[in-house]
Amino acid sequence: MAYEVPTVPGEEEAEAPAESSGGEWPMWEVFVRAKRGLSRLHVGSLHAADAAAALESARDVYTRRGEGVSVWVVPSDAVHAFEPEAAADYTDANQKVYRLAEAYDIPDEAGKM
Repeated sequence: MAYEVPTVPGEEEAEAPAESSGGEWPMWEVFVRAKRGLSRLHVGSLHAADAAAALESARDVYTRRGEGVSVWVVPSDAVHAFEPEAAADYTDANQKVYRLAEAYDIPDEAGKM
């Protein structure tokens, strides 16, 4: 059963990423939303020739029992992430105590907040 990839009217279809060296299909990251109103979660990765094939494979592999209401596939090389090793560069952010509720004294007259 083939699935059609939905596109926004008036928007050109995205070009599929080129095959990586060695003739292997590009890697795609899969995000699934379990129910309406929930966030999408990264559930895994897969290799596919293009977006349509990646979406079809993602539906077959990650939502075969109807677990998801929405599936996104994104080329892996398009994902940019914050690496844990870089956290040392941002230690100053943790020292800004005015951002924390504990940094303020709430008068008793204010009651519960």
